[in-house]
Amino acid sequence: MGQSLLQNGLFQRGKVKQAASVSGIWTTPRLHLRPPNPSDLDFLVRLFSLPELVAHRPNPRPDTPEESAARLDRDIRHWNDCGYGRWAVLVDENLIGFGGVTVSKKFDGLNLSYHLHPDYWGSGFATELVREAVRFAFEDLGANRLVGLVRTSNPASRKILERSGFLFEQEVMLHGAPTNLYALVR
Repeated sequence: MGQSLLQNGLFQRGKVKQAASVSGIWTTPRLHLRPPNPSDLDFLVRLFSLPELVAHRPNPRPDTPEESAARLDRDIRHWNDCGYGRWAVLVDENLIGFGGVTVSKKFDGLNLSYHLHPDYWGSGFATELVREAVRFAFEDLGANRLVGLVRTSNPASRKILERSGFLFEQEVMLHGAPTNLYALVR
């Protein structure tokens, strides 16, 4: 995996760095970020069953519990394989969502994604998470480029990416629907 990442120009250094904090938890002024674990499944099932969370998908139906379990399994495997991935996001020890950077198989750059519980929308948590993910990707991982994918029907996520320095690059088809690709280059 490290060899293909280097060949794709994602990293400046001679090897892919695996990142870890001393405690296994990264912090921002208001967030605690940790690798996901199996105990997060109940929250994830509830999160992806919310109509407002899946409203911007091409087929805006909630995930089944099996789909949520597969999503969590992919996130945990990414951490095991790469040493980084989407974090579980906590505020005051309460799990509020997931987000971070993962290896993109379709686009040039690490993929930034995030999903927070709607009760926490509009409080700046997503912007804080995105900014920490950007810092982490560039400083700790040595990434050269990040991409964020957002549906045109989701102006709030577009604004978060723009406030964090991402620029619109092109429209792409993702899961059968037009999606705006934003990029941030170091």
